[in-house]
Amino acid sequence: MDGDAFARRWRDDWNRRDLDSLLDHFAEDVIFTSPVAAQVVPGSGGRIIGKPALRAYWTEGLRRRPDLHFTIDHVFVGVDVLVIQYRNQAGGRVSEVLQFRDGLVAAGHGAYATPPLDPS
Repeated sequence: MDGDAFARRWRDDWNRRDLDSLLDHFAEDVIFTSPVAAQVVPGSGGRIIGKPALRAYWTEGLRRRPDLHFTIDHVFVGVDVLVIQYRNQAGGRVSEVLQFRDGLVAAGHGAYATPPLDPS
């Protein structure tokens, strides 16, 4: 897998708000978790299951954040795993952890930076 190429397409799809192109990379039975999903989709506990539910979540997220924009900081490639570390429109640091199956994202997890730990 070319992690950099995937991450660039992912970023460009988001920044164009092109959910059709973005969702083309996800399996029908995808599972996606995010603390933001817990806020946007009441009762989900932050767990979104299936491509139609993921589309609904992202559609609502884009409605709530019309200024949404991502800038990639780093890309990490593992075995069937890709981590895209990026900054959102507010400068928040986020990592998207994507697990692949048969070339499609089968599971994704949004993880948000917390304040730096005390080094002592």
